[in-house]
Amino acid sequence: MKILNHLLLLSLGLSLTLPYFAVAEEIGSVSTKFKFLGANHKIVIEAFDDPIVKGVTCHLSRAKKGGIKGSLGLAEDPSDASIACRQIGPISFSGKLKEGEKVFNKRTSLVFKTMQVVRFHDTTRNVLIYLVYSDKIVDGSPKNSISTVPILKWNSTQ
Repeated sequence: MKILNHLLLLSLGLSLTLPYFAVAEEIGSVSTKFKFLGANHKIVIEAFDDPIVKGVTCHLSRAKKGGIKGSLGLAEDPSDASIACRQIGPISFSGKLKEGEKVFNKRTSLVFKTMQVVRFHDTTRNVLIYLVYSDKIVDGSPKNSISTVPILKWNSTQ
């Protein structure tokens, strides 16, 4: 019981010190392989708004394993993901931009692997760059995708 209390306090402390990440909304999915037991393998489409840059939404497509392990959250999802980010309104910043700042992450295995989205600002071209990649504690994945959003004046008649 004492160990459980220490773990709860540690997780609460970590959650208070971690940066704010966006939360994704599932838009839809398509099955890619039938599984007799458990959910099918699928490609999931999710959307999230950048937590610091108002007026930008990103859409992710990512592979998700099914079967019994996938249904129980024990399967390791593939590293395949794609991202598209767009300006959906006037762009404003609710904080200071940090290069390579994590704006979204999603656990893709029980312990060792996460899919991450990080943001960069190309100040010369006034463009935001969003990079999605998968990292694994032991061996990262070179699979990645980027999307760019030019920071433009927003015309309210759009």
